[in-house]
Amino acid sequence: MKQLSIAAMTLLSAFVFPTESSADSVILKMSEINPETVILPEIYGQFAEHLGACVYGGLWVGPESPIPNTDGYRNDVLQALRDLKVPVMRWPGGCFADEYHWRDGIGAPESRPTQVNNNWGGTIEDNSFGTHEFFNLCELIGCEPYLSGNVGSGSVEELAQWVEYITAADGPMARLRKENGREKPWKLKYLGVGNESWGCGGNFTPEYYADVYRRYQTYCRNFSGNKLYKIASGASDYDYKWTDVVMKKAHSHMNGISLHYYTVSGWVGSKGAATVFTPDDYYWTMGKCLEIEPVIEKHISIMDKYDAKKRVGLLVDEWGTWWDVEPGTNPGHLYQQNTMRDAMVAALSLNVFQRHTDRVKMANIAQVANVLQSMVLTRGDQMVLTPTYYVFKMYIPHQGATPIPLDVVTTVKDVRGDRKIDMLQATASRKDGRITVSLANLDLDNDMEVDVPIEGKARNLEGSIISAKSIDDYNDFGEPEKITLKPFAGAKVAKNAIKLTIPSKSIVTLTFDE
Repeated sequence: MKQLSIAAMTLLSAFVFPTESSADSVILKMSEINPETVILPEIYGQFAEHLGACVYGGLWVGPESPIPNTDGYRNDVLQALRDLKVPVMRWPGGCFADEYHWRDGIGAPESRPTQVNNNWGGTIEDNSFGTHEFFNLCELIGCEPYLSGNVGSGSVEELAQWVEYITAADGPMARLRKENGREKPWKLKYLGVGNESWGCGGNFTPEYYADVYRRYQTYCRNFSGNKLYKIASGASDYDYKWTDVVMKKAHSHMNGISLHYYTVSGWVGSKGAATVFTPDDYYWTMGKCLEIEPVIEKHISIMDKYDAKKRVGLLVDEWGTWWDVEPGTNPGHLYQQNTMRDAMVAALSLNVFQRHTDRVKMANIAQVANVLQSMVLTRGDQMVLTPTYYVFKMYIPHQGATPIPLDVVTTVKDVRGDRKIDMLQATASRKDGRITVSLANLDLDNDMEVDVPIEGKARNLEGSIISAKSIDDYNDFGEPEKITLKPFAGAKVAKNAIKLTIPSKSIVTLTFDE
């Protein structure tokens, strides 16, 4: 059993170093809180692409479906997303976005043309889920819509008119919208100008894309009091040149730039099974996941060269695990299971985003239903909540809170000679006088004893835990609650400390009043 300590300090306390008897420790440096820094709720954003059963079958079944629904939206998924307090939803892609023509998805559903989804399995799309269906969904779950616009195969006029159709109170596009049943314009804050323009979105060079971006965003106007937050298509992973060139040439014309980072073991050949892996595979995955932090820091340093005041946000609008599809499923539909390993990736990634809230303004996990590291899995009229879903639910108290800087001194594990990972990962925040501390024990074999020193009493202490008997455990339709979010009663208030034991391969969150 590992011994750890957490020193929770008041705002006026001096900095406290771990004592010699503490082999491992976490220090909450509350004296360094910047009250102006906020963990934006948008960091917990979702992503819904026309890919496999994400939209059709996952979110949308149509109003005539025998599956219980509200105007075509699955009731079970609607409620699950409401319970998560989803702040923002990105749509319609992904690679699909740059082949999507919005006029195909308006008007009477039976009159809408079909199209081939060339990126994802050659599926025939009937376009029954289009602009109205997406914006109505966002209203139903209470989230901001994030539109990913077609730059790769679409025209400037097409994108400009889509914005007008959605947001204008009057004019030709507004009249068309009203004819299709929506009198009042919607609000649209987030507009992505293309997606993965270095690849499936057009195979542009960064120099050319920067010029194209400047042109397209010019004609995307603000109508009827709506104000767009314009997002440039950013880099993948380690492509620092892309960020440098696009920021240099276009930063004054954007509000944000995107970044995509997947925890994947390789793009060529097998990525490995979602549910069959070794302990070594697991630890390597944790290292690959945590590598997102130096990647983000490098992109931020490039952005700082051109935007020292940090006006432009960094949006990690695609992230998560990517494994081989489940046996017997369409390889172009990216349906994968979701284990406790994926839950760990979710927690560690959210921790990283929360440490960089001065620049990271949004993140969108891929994807919300039935695709990659999803929140929910559906099969007919059944729905399963994944371990990743429960991490997002556990982390709700961090939304809109002030991050508390941490120092973590803990056991370090060498992985395959090229990565070192801390076995305890942590994040903390404060909101309305209440402290939230989330702790992940990555160790597969050892529990961790943790002390959280406090001054006075920790009032109204509450705890929750996500854990599994085995790191490859997952929820499925035959066993939907193998991994759930449960109350954690293992934290006890002692003299000047909260004491707890974190089980191996588990995530614990504590909340208490100062």
